[in-house]
Amino acid sequence: PKSELVLPPSMSFAYLTVKDRMPTILTKVIDTIHRSKNKFFEEYGEEGFEAEKKAISFLSKLRNEVQTDKPILELTDGLRDVDSWNQYLQRHQTVQGGKEAVSWFKSPWLYVECYMYRRIQEAIWLNPPINEFDVFNEGKTQSFFESQQATIALCTYLETLKKDKDGLSKNQLFDNFIKLLQVSLWGNKCDLSISAGQENSQKDSPIEALPNLKPFILVNDSDMVWAALTASKCTAVSGKRVDIVLDNAGFELVTDLVLADFLVSFSLASEVHFHGKSFPWFVSDVTAKDFEWIIRQTMAANHMWMSKSGVQWKQYLKDGVWSYHDHPFWTQPHEFCDMAVDAPDLYAKLKEANLVLFKGDLNYRKLTGDRDWDFTVDFDTVLRGFEPSPLCSLRTLKANVQVGLQPGQGEKLSSQEPNWMTSGKYAVIQFHGPHLEE
Repeated sequence: PKSELVLPPSMSFAYLTVKDRMPTILTKVIDTIHRSKNKFFEEYGEEGFEAEKKAISFLSKLRNEVQTDKPILELTDGLRDVDSWNQYLQRHQTVQGGKEAVSWFKSPWLYVECYMYRRIQEAIWLNPPINEFDVFNEGKTQSFFESQQATIALCTYLETLKKDKDGLSKNQLFDNFIKLLQVSLWGNKCDLSISAGQENSQKDSPIEALPNLKPFILVNDSDMVWAALTASKCTAVSGKRVDIVLDNAGFELVTDLVLADFLVSFSLASEVHFHGKSFPWFVSDVTAKDFEWIIRQTMAANHMWMSKSGVQWKQYLKDGVWSYHDHPFWTQPHEFCDMAVDAPDLYAKLKEANLVLFKGDLNYRKLTGDRDWDFTVDFDTVLRGFEPSPLCSLRTLKANVQVGLQPGQGEKLSSQEPNWMTSGKYAVIQFHGPHLEE
């Protein structure tokens, strides 16, 4: 396989991420903790005040380590994933022959970016009583509230469909599935890590925007996703299971919940398993608290259809039709082709699904190993054996890796728009169906 995307040459997107975007994110985290010091003092007294100062000191040191290319350090907080992270670091040191320390600018981009977010968690965890504080919560909640009109439009669309569901033909069912799949795809534009925490919400009706966005889908395997959902193999008495590996909280999560509701309501799935992060990650990624909070907010909305959707989602969770899971593997730097060895329990769970949807850019980078592949290499090839179930990546492009394009397609885009791979303007719906081919 091609080599991992290591940081040099200078001016690459990976280099600029570590040089500029990551220190900016750390500065915002430090500012958020500092602005919360009165809250910490009110809740925990002097102990909260001291914890705030220590966390800021830790994070300021971390920011300096990034900016001055210091060695990557072992984790010390004693959380359940510490050994895995430190063994991963040792493997990198072995690969480099022990001649030089693994450092921020001389390591694979995927690794150091994941490592930074794990160190942020370490800074919080090592400083009780503020060790449950989500440094990214403010941006996630703001993103949700600023997307209220889009959420109302989407819930209204969903509830209207459900009201008329007996009158829908198979073709109409297919058309509406495609629309909601694309809404979930474009919901991925609302990513706060790519904007370094800047406001990035969805304000317009997502359904109405779809025709204008369709030309920007570079690979569109929607028909194959539909085939996986409706295959005879999926109609067994045991029912159909769809897993969604989540990306961002806020409006993107709403689009995922609406899609999942549609799948269940129209018998395309009998159960949906959501996979999120076990701690705050990449600024806006979904945690269990975010998942529960969004459903509570939707239930409490002062709008009939939005509130009705929220009540239904709560019921799905209560009945076990929906379930939320997190696993330490999702917050580690491993490529997904390593999952069968490094997280066999998670791989076994994904094998139980009839379809797995991977949301977003980071999941795409891990699916492809974040390597410098040629644009025309098959998606199947870059997965390098990762095929627990039929799977699909729903991703808006925000990093320098893309495969499965037609000959000349990537080169033409590069000549017309040099930043096409990182702007979030383009997207893919890429499918791999090993079990359908058997």
